[in-house]
Amino acid sequence: MSTTPNIVLNVNGIEVIYNHVILVLKGVSLNVPEGKIAAILGGNGAGKTTTLRAISNLLKGERGEVTKGSIELRGERIENLSPADLVQRGVVQVMEGRHCFAHLTIEENLMTGSYTRTDKAEIARNLEKVYAYFPRLKTRRTSQAAYTSGGEQQMCAIGRALMANPSVVLLDEPSMGLAPQIVEEVFEIVKDLNTKEKVTFLLAEQNTNMALRYADYGYIMESGRIVMDGAAEDLRNNEDVKEFYLGMGGGERKSFKDVKSYKRRKRWLA
Repeated sequence: MSTTPNIVLNVNGIEVIYNHVILVLKGVSLNVPEGKIAAILGGNGAGKTTTLRAISNLLKGERGEVTKGSIELRGERIENLSPADLVQRGVVQVMEGRHCFAHLTIEENLMTGSYTRTDKAEIARNLEKVYAYFPRLKTRRTSQAAYTSGGEQQMCAIGRALMANPSVVLLDEPSMGLAPQIVEEVFEIVKDLNTKEKVTFLLAEQNTNMALRYADYGYIMESGRIVMDGAAEDLRNNEDVKEFYLGMGGGERKSFKDVKSYKRRKRWLA
């Protein structure tokens, strides 16, 4: 009997162009198994956020478009669906920078995540479940988001996404601007949501060390291409990843681009 997990998200060789000129993604392919946490890792400008926005179809607001390849949700092509249609199908993105509504309270922010739903009793149950995972939000529920901490706003942004009752959450740079202790708290909650609520996560993250501690699978991205991928444990133990992404190498630090070019060519042509 096969134990291979079902693939919920399948990205097949996509290219993304901004302003009809700037090629940002150059044949990106990745799979996200159902009920798992997958991480896209890399530095600033690698293409992580663009990949998430291609999946959630939020590129048009920035004059971007998928020009090649395909994106599938459980085998159905979704690259031409609207963001609202995707939310209805269970795909929700938590944006980089949190984007809470500053003038609304924490609870009002959370409730905006349920705008596509009409099942009031279930919405109320969902709200209590969010508060169970994020007890700090319940304490601050009547506070305006503008007067809460960065960590509380990140929790609010994730909680707001959960109010849409998603099966897949795209999580963009959850550690950005947060203290290490808060980052760990956020990742612990993400792991709990994954294991207890069976929410699938695809996260984009510069904090490679933290992401690989909690993810099941990782994709390392540079300059709009996936240059390496593998099980999170394998990537954590990979000597090149240790040197160039985990800061554990010795001696003079070279460019990952230079030493890994032959592997990247193989990966792109696979």
